[in-house]
Amino acid sequence: MREMIARTLLALAAAAVGFAASQAGAHEGPHLIDEARSMSLQSLGSPPPDPSNRWADVPQAAALGERLFFEARLSSNGQVSCATCHDPARQFQDGTPLGKGVGTTGRRTMPIAGTAHNGFFFWDGRKDSAWAQALGPLESAVEHGGTRAQYAHVMATYYRGDYERLFGPLPDLSRVPKIAGPVDDPAARNAWEAMTPAQRDDVTRVFVNIGKAIAAYERGIQPKPTRFDRFVDAWVRSGAMPKEILDEQERAGFQLFVGKANCTQCHNGPLLTNGGFHNTGVPARAGVPADRGRAPAVAAVKGDEFNCHSRWSDAGPDQCAELDFLSLEAEKQERAYKVPSLRNVADRAPYMHAGQLGTLREVLEHYDRAAPAPAGHSEIKPLHLTPAERDQLEAFLGTLR
Repeated sequence: MREMIARTLLALAAAAVGFAASQAGAHEGPHLIDEARSMSLQSLGSPPPDPSNRWADVPQAAALGERLFFEARLSSNGQVSCATCHDPARQFQDGTPLGKGVGTTGRRTMPIAGTAHNGFFFWDGRKDSAWAQALGPLESAVEHGGTRAQYAHVMATYYRGDYERLFGPLPDLSRVPKIAGPVDDPAARNAWEAMTPAQRDDVTRVFVNIGKAIAAYERGIQPKPTRFDRFVDAWVRSGAMPKEILDEQERAGFQLFVGKANCTQCHNGPLLTNGGFHNTGVPARAGVPADRGRAPAVAAVKGDEFNCHSRWSDAGPDQCAELDFLSLEAEKQERAYKVPSLRNVADRAPYMHAGQLGTLREVLEHYDRAAPAPAGHSEIKPLHLTPAERDQLEAFLGTLR
């Protein structure tokens, strides 16, 4: 509860700063350096604890999780691992409009750095922990495409020693089918339903522990300092805005970012995201199923098999405040998507939840224009930026890498 309140207060404070800046326009003075400091990586701090995962901060779990992150046998075709979409050489994403595993997904792959500070996961927030998030793609028909029984057999065959040193003895899998799980494939589902409840629990426990190990590894993936961070650090040390790290165009873009463009209303704090979900009028992507964003996800996370209150969670009943206080007003979440971090954003095209916009300039033009949302209500308003101001904003975004 304390962690949730602290994150909420920080986000509200940062949003208030951004709102004040938007009223004042580009400005200088003591408030500007405070805004810059709040956006610096120096302000990030350690990730909040995850009471739902007792192994979240165990180095041996992170070491196992790293191996599993790159393990292609955790897929139906033996060719897809977490790193297939979350490529370390590409900021743990893939640079494609839609993620591609054993099939093609309907959304853009999100980067991982800094996600240990998140409260909800995926573009729609349908999972409330990193370990629960890790389990979703493993059973997705278009991502890893496998089953939890298959993955339990992989652990028994290739990772028995490492697994048992962490989690205790593996269950007897001699009578467990090689392919079985509560997935869309009829044969796999029928095999799962033919298993005893005890067998299903044993296999699910192994499956859950795979997710908790992967989450422990991902917890250590943090953003790296950028040119903007060096600029802020020099500014804080000297008390005067430095001129040698960011050029005049980039400095003007920073003042627009916290001022007229009102970017900090959503992109605030050291991760340059408020962690929330917003409808910003992003156009639908042709050729993919209708996507309502967060609207159906609020109920999904409440009823999720692996949420913070589930029997697979290590949290106590009073340690799931974010889930407990989650609003179920789906109509207000129609086509709302998670605000992504802007760190390294210039190297992460295409943009938006399904890669609808190919360049940063297109993104800036979208927010400047503020077209109506295809469904629900867009929260943005026209910015009335000049071409020169869009150039300056784009230049500033290039410093966040």
